[in-house]
Amino acid sequence: MGSTRYDMDARFDRAKKAGYASKSASEIFTQNAKRKAHESMNPHGISFRESRDSAVHPNSVPIILGLDVTGSMGHIPYDLIQEGLPKLMGGIIQGGVLDPALLFLGIGDHECDGYPLQVGQFESGDEELDIWLTRTYIESGGGGNAGESYLLAWYFAAFHTRTDAFEKRNQKGLLFTVGDEPCLKTLPASAIRELMGTGQQTFRHTELLAEAQKKYEVFHISVLHSGQAVNADKGWKDLLGQNCLSIEDYKDVPKVIKEVVCNRFKDSFTRTTESNLGLDNIQMY
Repeated sequence: MGSTRYDMDARFDRAKKAGYASKSASEIFTQNAKRKAHESMNPHGISFRESRDSAVHPNSVPIILGLDVTGSMGHIPYDLIQEGLPKLMGGIIQGGVLDPALLFLGIGDHECDGYPLQVGQFESGDEELDIWLTRTYIESGGGGNAGESYLLAWYFAAFHTRTDAFEKRNQKGLLFTVGDEPCLKTLPASAIRELMGTGQQTFRHTELLAEAQKKYEVFHISVLHSGQAVNADKGWKDLLGQNCLSIEDYKDVPKVIKEVVCNRFKDSFTRTTESNLGLDNIQMY
């Protein structure tokens, strides 16, 4: 995966034809009407999702974005498909990180939801990323159990991803979760078996965080749009320190991720600059 480029002009034309700016979320995210996850995003039986180098992307930078798709956060994927994703990818490339490979995860609540984990592929191309994003089922679930399953992103990253960045260059990827709730504290072996098809061990959230941190720098973007979210933010800061990134406007998600990625990687590669690739005239829309 990740052997195609992000083409801003092609993306603009395709988005216009697809009507992303005018269609409702239910018209774009068609799994919502079917009330189930897309078969290709079902994690059951997945061994690994891989971010590999290619001739087009010789220095792949793996980025995992775990999107909370419960009731209070389901509008963020809609914003990403309308305008946020081009800003994110265009900003990363224009900032000097030329080989980003982005993997979407849909995150719910493993104690309450039917589909608490949905898994895309690591992709770099504009069309492929749009496909995986729009396949996501915005379940709009969650429950009154004081948390969501952000720890599933850590579990999947730790045990079900492989990257050339880490294996060849000993370079950690970046993992972001986005949400407004605390993290659930326990992932039972029974829940893992139901989701993945195998699983013999129950994990605490801190154990999974430590496992994910072996291969990824882990961040949480805390969206402070309610008093409850502000309270949850305090717990995230205790857990992640400065890697808890707090925002009040959910539309800032692409900007925050772009800044972290560029700050971490812009000086890591000396290959072609963005002006050589004709990206200096990127316009966000």
